[in-house]
Amino acid sequence: MRQTGGGATIDSASPVLNDVKSRSYFTEKRVGLGNNSYLGVGRPSSQQLSLPGSGGRGPKAKKSGSKKKKITKAERLKLLQEEEERRLKEEEEARLKYEKEEKERLEIQRIEKEKWNRLEAKDLERRNEELEELYLLERCFPEAEKLKQETRLLSRWKHYIQCDGSPDPSVAQEMNTFISLWKEKTNETFEEVIEKSKVVLNLIEKLKFILLETPPCDLQDKNIIQYQESILQLQELLHLKFNVATEILLRQASTLADLDSGNMEKVIKDENVTLYVWANLKKNPRHRSVRFSETQIGFEIPRILATSDIAVRLLHTHYDHVSALHPVSTPSKEHTSTVTELVKDDIENVEKAIGKEVEEESKQQEKRSYLIQEEEIKVEEEQDDIEVKTSSAEEESEAIKCELEMKILSETVSAAQLLLVENSSEKPDFFENDVVDLCQFTTLGGVYHLDILELPPQCKPVKGWMIVEILKEGLQKYTYPPETTEDFETENAFPPIEVTLEVHENVIFFEDPVVVRWDAEGQHWRTDGISNVSYKPNERLVTFSLDTFGPVTLIQDAHINMPYQSWELRPLDVNKVLLTVTTVFTEIQIQIKENLCMLSSVKLKDKKHISVLEGTWMTPIPFIIALKEAGLNIFPTRHSHFYVVINNKVPLVEVKAYRQMALLSSAFAFGWSKWNLLCNSTKVVFKW
Repeated sequence: MRQTGGGATIDSASPVLNDVKSRSYFTEKRVGLGNNSYLGVGRPSSQQLSLPGSGGRGPKAKKSGSKKKKITKAERLKLLQEEEERRLKEEEEARLKYEKEEKERLEIQRIEKEKWNRLEAKDLERRNEELEELYLLERCFPEAEKLKQETRLLSRWKHYIQCDGSPDPSVAQEMNTFISLWKEKTNETFEEVIEKSKVVLNLIEKLKFILLETPPCDLQDKNIIQYQESILQLQELLHLKFNVATEILLRQASTLADLDSGNMEKVIKDENVTLYVWANLKKNPRHRSVRFSETQIGFEIPRILATSDIAVRLLHTHYDHVSALHPVSTPSKEHTSTVTELVKDDIENVEKAIGKEVEEESKQQEKRSYLIQEEEIKVEEEQDDIEVKTSSAEEESEAIKCELEMKILSETVSAAQLLLVENSSEKPDFFENDVVDLCQFTTLGGVYHLDILELPPQCKPVKGWMIVEILKEGLQKYTYPPETTEDFETENAFPPIEVTLEVHENVIFFEDPVVVRWDAEGQHWRTDGISNVSYKPNERLVTFSLDTFGPVTLIQDAHINMPYQSWELRPLDVNKVLLTVTTVFTEIQIQIKENLCMLSSVKLKDKKHISVLEGTWMTPIPFIIALKEAGLNIFPTRHSHFYVVINNKVPLVEVKAYRQMALLSSAFAFGWSKWNLLCNSTKVVFKW
């Protein structure tokens, strides 16, 4: 039995109560209260029910215990205060942690800075020592130049005491005497001229070396003009002598005729010159193919020449005396004079200062000597001191004067080295399409002088005598084709002449050679007038058709081996290094020791090539010329930047880099770097 809120007693088993229970259950289901909302063991509380007879509505049902209690303002403030305290505590911990880390970082920086400062101080000390060593090392450049000057003077003395009859090429009077005496000699055979030509070629070579090896500051304009005129006179006289000797040889053509063909054929070979002569004595129109014995060199002459009194001469000179001489590069007079005047002023100032000091010292000593004349011993001692001080001052003056002279020499050497790497600001003169630019191309293998000559009168034996008619005009050239062709019927009466030449065995062509002819009027090489060119590299034969005869040569691009693919400078011994240059076509190894160079090896397409230059030590200028003449040109000129795409460097930076490499090359290896092409012109990058 339970008692309701109105005091009535209700039986739990009554129908009314059961009905009320069922209604209350469904009511709570509708308002969203589940089974978990019942109090106790899942049964509804009687206080939540509204019973009939209990005075209307019952009391309100209490809120569920699972719902959060409403937080009071004090509790909220307390929570906020706790949250703020926790935040402040975290900030304080973070601040302390940051301060600790910052302190550690600053301490590390301080330690590193102190360490770096110690290293910088040590490096600065080492750098000062190295600069002193570098200053001592760089003294070798002016000393080397001084040694070269002494060597040049010594060479003159050696030439003087040699007494071999050859003139001194640097003395104009001796050269003029030599040329005049040789002009007076007549009736020299070809063999005699060849023998004399060795002396002439030696003189020409010496004159060229003087122009190339002498520092530009030591070359005066009048000396340059004198040397170049001597070279031209010797070249013209030598060629004239060859023509006279050829005329003498052709006068004897009938006595030297071949028994089979009836024509004269002569071949004379020497280390510097090769002569091929064919004289048409029989005038057989069917004999139009000329091939010299034991060679494949020859001509295919047209019918009109086969029936004429002519001789065909091929004079192959292994040198080039046809091309114009290369201009001699000289530094600006303003720069040279300014440097010389400045250093001379320094010498004069130092001499004046030292002289004044010596005078003052002597005056003071004289005054002292007058004051203490009574003490003769002291006076003598002081006089001795004066003499010692004067001599020491003079020695100091000489030392300073010598130092300043070395300074002048160092400045001139630097100017000369700078001139070697400076690029020309002006491109060579504009050339026509058919004219060869010798700054871009180079002649190789010498010059082939092709001439059609009028056959001179032959010697006739008369009663044991040989009678010969000598023409005043001398050896005459046969004009082909003639200037007037009106008397000839067909237009093709004067076809081009086919010529087959042999390339010099010591010359390397990386591409097919280009045949060019000399234009005597324009004084340059041309590519027109030549057709049907073919080259057989295995037989080293060039065949082409020529409209008119004259000097012919073969050319190759002077920059075919530029730019380099790589280079390396490796030490071998004290003052001995190995320079390896790799290009598209070849790999060249050069040994360098002191003032000498030697070609060590040459590789062509990974195959070793035997060169006559290998194993021969030469000074730098002759060595460079010899490599160029052999086709192994790896040396740029002042105009090379117009024909090769490279990253030009500031000349002063380049010279300084070369000097430092030269000083350290005995101990360190250097090599090329790809970054050198990417950096600007004020930086030089290489590996070491």
